[in-house]
Amino acid sequence: MATVQLRRYVMEPGRLAAFVAWFPSLVPAREQYGFRLLFALADEERETFTWAVATDGDEAAFVAAEAEYNGSPERARVFETFPDGIAAKEIGFARPVL
Repeated sequence: MATVQLRRYVMEPGRLAAFVAWFPSLVPAREQYGFRLLFALADEERETFTWAVATDGDEAAFVAAEAEYNGSPERARVFETFPDGIAAKEIGFARPVL
């Protein structure tokens, strides 16, 4: 069983391009902690960025893996160059319906 987390960011005006350029550097760090990037989509017109990440196991296992990842030196290194600019976030677990 896999658990999927859907993440949607509304960016501050003019900040999406920098975030999109930075985002690929985040993926290898997440992968080291058992996460799989399912998709990442940028909507330039609405200045939003939506992505989904999954890991094996239930929500509790996801939360535990994310806590380990959040405290990791790999994440800290990636976030040294984080461009910021996120005005609002929607983050939650999602399940397939088809």
